[in-house]
Amino acid sequence: MATPHINAEKGDFAKTVLMPGDPLRSKFIAENFLKNAKLVNNVRGVQGYTGEYNGKAVSVMASGMGMPSIGIYSYELFNFFGVENIIRVGSAGALADNLNLYDIVAGIGACTNSAYMTQYGLTGTYAPTASYSLLKKCDEISEKLGIKLHVGNLYSSDTFYDDDADALKKWRKMGVLAVEMEAAALYMNAARSGKNALAICTISDCPLRGAETSSEEREKSFTQMMKLALETAAEV
Repeated sequence: MATPHINAEKGDFAKTVLMPGDPLRSKFIAENFLKNAKLVNNVRGVQGYTGEYNGKAVSVMASGMGMPSIGIYSYELFNFFGVENIIRVGSAGALADNLNLYDIVAGIGACTNSAYMTQYGLTGTYAPTASYSLLKKCDEISEKLGIKLHVGNLYSSDTFYDDDADALKKWRKMGVLAVEMEAAALYMNAARSGKNALAICTISDCPLRGAETSSEEREKSFTQMMKLALETAAEV
Protein backbone atom coordinates (compact mmCIF):
# COMPACT_ATOMS: atom_id res chain seq x y z
CA MET A 1 0.00 0.00 0.00
CA ALA A 2 3.04 2.28 0.14
CA THR A 3 2.94 5.44 -1.96
CA PRO A 4 5.96 7.36 -3.30
CA HIS A 5 6.07 9.45 -0.10
CA ILE A 6 4.47 7.31 2.64
CA ASN A 7 5.76 3.82 3.45
CA ALA A 8 2.79 2.46 5.40
CA GLU A 9 -0.08 0.00 5.12
CA LYS A 10 -3.76 0.87 4.92
CA GLY A 11 -4.97 0.96 8.50
CA ASP A 12 -1.69 2.29 9.88
CA PHE A 13 -3.18 5.79 10.05
CA ALA A 14 -6.18 6.77 12.15
CA LYS A 15 -9.22 8.46 10.59
CA THR A 16 -7.97 11.80 11.94
CA VAL A 17 -4.41 13.06 11.41
CA LEU A 18 -2.79 16.10 13.02
CA MET A 19 -0.37 17.66 10.55
CA PRO A 20 2.37 20.03 11.75
CA GLY A 21 4.88 21.30 9.24
CA ASP A 22 7.94 20.30 11.26
CA PRO A 23 8.80 16.57 11.67
CA LEU A 24 10.24 17.37 15.11
CA ARG A 25 6.87 18.82 16.17
CA SER A 26 5.26 15.60 14.96
CA LYS A 27 7.62 13.61 17.15
CA PHE A 28 7.03 15.95 20.11
CA ILE A 29 3.25 15.52 19.88
CA ALA A 30 3.55 11.73 19.62
CA GLU A 31 5.93 11.42 22.55
CA ASN A 32 4.16 13.85 24.87
CA PHE A 33 0.46 13.44 24.09
CA LEU A 34 -0.22 10.05 22.47
CA LYS A 35 -0.39 6.74 24.30
CA ASN A 36 1.34 3.73 22.71
CA ALA A 37 2.57 5.86 19.81
CA LYS A 38 4.03 3.84 16.92
CA LEU A 39 6.15 5.21 14.07
CA VAL A 40 4.28 4.32 10.86
CA ASN A 41 6.17 6.44 8.33
CA ASN A 42 9.64 7.95 8.10
CA VAL A 43 10.20 8.43 4.37
CA ARG A 44 12.50 11.48 3.92
CA GLY A 45 12.38 11.92 7.69
CA VAL A 46 8.73 13.06 7.53
CA GLN A 47 7.75 11.26 10.69
CA GLY A 48 4.23 9.85 11.07
CA TYR A 49 2.93 8.25 14.26
CA THR A 50 -0.31 6.58 15.34
CA GLY A 51 -1.34 6.24 18.97
CA GLU A 52 -4.26 6.90 21.30
CA TYR A 53 -5.64 10.09 22.80
CA ASN A 54 -8.50 9.83 25.30
CA GLY A 55 -9.01 6.26 24.14
CA LYS A 56 -9.34 7.14 20.44
CA ALA A 57 -6.86 6.39 17.66
CA VAL A 58 -5.17 9.56 16.43
CA SER A 59 -2.25 10.01 14.04
CA VAL A 60 0.25 12.81 13.60
CA MET A 61 2.50 13.33 10.59
CA ALA A 62 4.53 16.24 9.31
CA SER A 63 3.62 18.03 6.08
CA GLY A 64 6.87 19.82 5.32
CA MET A 65 6.83 23.46 4.21
CA GLY A 66 4.65 24.96 1.53
CA MET A 67 1.61 24.01 -0.53
CA PRO A 68 3.36 21.55 -2.89
CA SER A 69 4.56 19.57 0.14
CA ILE A 70 1.32 19.46 2.13
CA GLY A 71 -0.48 18.91 -1.18
CA ILE A 72 1.40 15.64 -1.68
CA TYR A 73 1.06 14.29 1.86
CA SER A 74 -2.57 15.24 2.40
CA TYR A 75 -3.56 13.86 -1.03
CA GLU A 76 -1.96 10.50 -0.29
CA LEU A 77 -3.47 10.31 3.20
CA PHE A 78 -6.96 11.20 1.95
CA ASN A 79 -6.93 9.02 -1.15
CA PHE A 80 -4.80 5.98 -0.29
CA PHE A 81 -4.82 5.52 3.49
CA GLY A 82 -8.46 6.05 4.44
CA VAL A 83 -7.91 9.31 6.36
CA GLU A 84 -11.11 11.34 6.79
CA ASN A 85 -9.91 14.41 8.71
CA ILE A 86 -6.67 16.38 8.67
CA ILE A 87 -6.06 19.14 11.20
CA ARG A 88 -3.08 21.31 10.40
CA VAL A 89 -1.29 22.44 13.58
CA GLY A 90 1.15 25.03 12.34
CA SER A 91 2.66 28.44 12.86
CA ALA A 92 1.60 31.70 11.28
CA GLY A 93 2.61 35.33 11.15
CA ALA A 94 0.15 37.83 12.58
CA LEU A 95 -1.27 40.43 10.22
CA ALA A 96 -4.19 41.70 12.33
CA ASP A 97 -3.22 44.30 14.92
CA ASN A 98 -5.07 42.47 17.72
CA LEU A 99 -3.00 39.27 17.34
CA ASN A 100 0.10 38.67 19.45
CA LEU A 101 2.70 35.92 19.88
CA TYR A 102 1.19 32.57 20.96
CA ASP A 103 -2.39 33.56 20.05
CA ILE A 104 -4.27 30.79 18.21
CA VAL A 105 -6.02 31.28 14.88
CA ALA A 106 -8.38 28.92 13.05
CA GLY A 107 -8.71 29.48 9.32
CA ILE A 108 -12.34 29.61 8.21
CA GLY A 109 -10.91 30.30 4.77
CA ALA A 110 -7.53 30.50 3.10
CA CYS A 111 -6.71 33.21 0.56
CA THR A 112 -3.69 32.43 -1.58
CA ASN A 113 -1.31 33.69 -4.25
CA SER A 114 -0.74 30.10 -5.39
CA ALA A 115 -1.64 28.61 -8.75
CA TYR A 116 -2.54 25.30 -7.02
CA MET A 117 -6.21 25.61 -8.00
CA THR A 118 -5.51 25.82 -11.75
CA GLN A 119 -5.26 22.01 -11.90
CA TYR A 120 -9.05 21.79 -11.45
CA GLY A 121 -9.79 23.68 -14.66
CA LEU A 122 -12.31 26.01 -13.04
CA THR A 123 -13.59 29.01 -14.98
CA GLY A 124 -13.65 31.29 -11.92
CA THR A 125 -11.81 31.80 -8.64
CA TYR A 126 -12.20 29.04 -6.05
CA ALA A 127 -12.47 30.00 -2.36
CA PRO A 128 -10.81 27.31 -0.17
CA THR A 129 -12.60 26.90 3.17
CA ALA A 130 -12.35 24.77 6.29
CA SER A 131 -14.81 21.95 6.97
CA TYR A 132 -17.55 23.45 9.14
CA SER A 133 -17.95 20.31 11.26
CA LEU A 134 -14.29 20.45 12.34
CA LEU A 135 -14.31 24.21 12.84
CA LYS A 136 -17.51 24.09 14.91
CA LYS A 137 -16.15 21.31 17.14
CA CYS A 138 -12.83 23.12 17.58
CA ASP A 139 -14.62 26.33 18.53
CA GLU A 140 -16.80 24.50 21.07
CA ILE A 141 -13.77 22.82 22.65
CA SER A 142 -11.80 26.09 22.79
CA GLU A 143 -14.62 27.61 24.86
CA LYS A 144 -14.70 24.55 27.13
CA LEU A 145 -10.93 24.75 27.68
CA GLY A 146 -10.93 28.52 28.13
CA ILE A 147 -8.72 29.04 25.07
CA LYS A 148 -9.34 32.20 23.06
CA LEU A 149 -9.69 31.20 19.42
CA HIS A 150 -9.46 33.82 16.68
CA VAL A 151 -11.43 32.66 13.62
CA GLY A 152 -11.07 34.27 10.20
CA ASN A 153 -9.21 34.25 6.91
CA LEU A 154 -5.64 33.03 6.54
CA TYR A 155 -3.31 33.95 3.71
CA SER A 156 -1.47 30.92 2.28
CA SER A 157 1.57 32.33 0.51
CA ASP A 158 3.88 30.58 -1.95
CA THR A 159 6.60 33.08 -1.07
CA PHE A 160 8.29 33.43 2.31
CA TYR A 161 10.58 36.15 0.95
CA ASP A 162 8.21 38.23 -1.15
CA ASP A 163 9.70 40.72 -3.63
CA ASP A 164 6.75 43.02 -2.89
CA ALA A 165 7.62 44.59 0.47
CA ASP A 166 4.02 45.73 0.95
CA ALA A 167 2.33 42.43 0.10
CA LEU A 168 1.30 41.58 3.66
CA LYS A 169 -0.10 45.05 4.28
CA LYS A 170 -2.40 44.59 1.30
CA TRP A 171 -3.81 41.36 2.71
CA ARG A 172 -4.17 42.93 6.16
CA LYS A 173 -6.36 45.72 4.80
CA MET A 174 -8.78 43.03 3.56
CA GLY A 175 -9.18 41.68 7.09
CA VAL A 176 -6.89 38.66 6.73
CA LEU A 177 -5.73 37.58 10.18
CA ALA A 178 -2.43 35.81 9.55
CA VAL A 179 -0.04 34.48 6.91
CA GLU A 180 1.15 30.86 6.58
CA MET A 181 2.05 28.58 3.66
CA GLU A 182 -0.12 25.44 3.62
CA ALA A 183 -3.82 25.79 4.45
CA ALA A 184 -5.19 26.61 0.99
CA ALA A 185 -3.78 23.45 -0.62
CA LEU A 186 -4.98 21.33 2.31
CA TYR A 187 -8.50 22.77 2.01
CA MET A 188 -8.58 22.19 -1.75
CA ASN A 189 -7.39 18.59 -1.42
CA ALA A 190 -10.04 17.93 1.22
CA ALA A 191 -12.76 19.40 -0.97
CA ARG A 192 -11.68 17.41 -4.03
CA SER A 193 -11.42 14.19 -2.00
CA GLY A 194 -14.73 14.68 -0.19
CA LYS A 195 -12.91 14.75 3.15
CA ASN A 196 -12.49 17.27 6.01
CA ALA A 197 -9.74 19.74 6.88
CA LEU A 198 -9.02 22.52 9.35
CA ALA A 199 -5.95 24.69 9.89
CA ILE A 200 -5.16 25.80 13.44
CA CYS A 201 -2.10 28.01 13.78
CA THR A 202 -0.20 29.56 16.66
CA ILE A 203 1.18 33.02 16.04
CA SER A 204 4.95 32.55 15.86
CA ASP A 205 5.89 36.02 14.65
CA CYS A 206 4.47 39.43 13.83
CA PRO A 207 6.19 40.34 10.53
CA LEU A 208 4.70 43.82 10.38
CA ARG A 209 5.86 44.57 13.94
CA GLY A 210 9.15 42.67 14.17
CA ALA A 211 8.35 40.20 16.99
CA GLU A 212 9.17 36.48 16.64
CA THR A 213 9.69 33.18 18.46
CA SER A 214 12.68 30.84 18.14
CA SER A 215 12.68 27.54 16.21
CA GLU A 216 12.87 25.62 19.53
CA GLU A 217 9.85 27.51 20.87
CA ARG A 218 7.91 26.70 17.70
CA GLU A 219 8.80 23.02 18.08
CA LYS A 220 7.95 22.57 21.77
CA SER A 221 5.92 25.42 23.24
CA PHE A 222 2.79 25.50 21.09
CA THR A 223 1.15 23.04 23.47
CA GLN A 224 -2.16 24.90 23.82
CA MET A 225 -2.77 24.53 20.08
CA MET A 226 -1.75 20.87 20.22
CA LYS A 227 -4.16 20.21 23.09
CA LEU A 228 -6.99 21.97 21.25
CA ALA A 229 -6.38 19.95 18.08
CA LEU A 230 -6.13 16.66 19.95
CA GLU A 231 -9.34 17.28 21.89
CA THR A 232 -11.04 18.09 18.58
CA ALA A 233 -9.63 14.92 17.00
CA ALA A 234 -10.93 12.83 19.90
CA GLU A 235 -14.50 14.00 19.29
CA VAL A 236 -14.83 13.70 15.49
